[in-house]
Amino acid sequence: MSRVNKFWMGVVVLIILSPLGLLLPQHFKAGSAWGEWGITEVEKLVGYLPGGLEKLSGFWNAPLADYVLKGREGKPVLNPSFAYILSAVIGVLVCVGIVLVLGKFLSKK
Repeated sequence: MSRVNKFWMGVVVLIILSPLGLLLPQHFKAGSAWGEWGITEVEKLVGYLPGGLEKLSGFWNAPLADYVLKGREGKPVLNPSFAYILSAVIGVLVCVGIVLVLGKFLSKK
């Protein structure tokens, strides 16, 4: 098996395992997954809200905010798991697309 095939198999395994980031914090009642805090959670954790974070908090709205498909909030865990996997697939496709486009431009020079 080639290195490329092993790489893509690893990526697929990581995509399939991505819902663990959703399920484990719920199971252990740990709140949000590490690093996925909103501005209110940051304020609770740190004690204050940094000015730059507050200023830029509305700059970006994620297409799959909180990994929940719009209109499907509050449904069973299967939906958030599917949204996690879908988000991972979209992220991989975007990264691969960027690398391919950059590769085309850089290889011509």
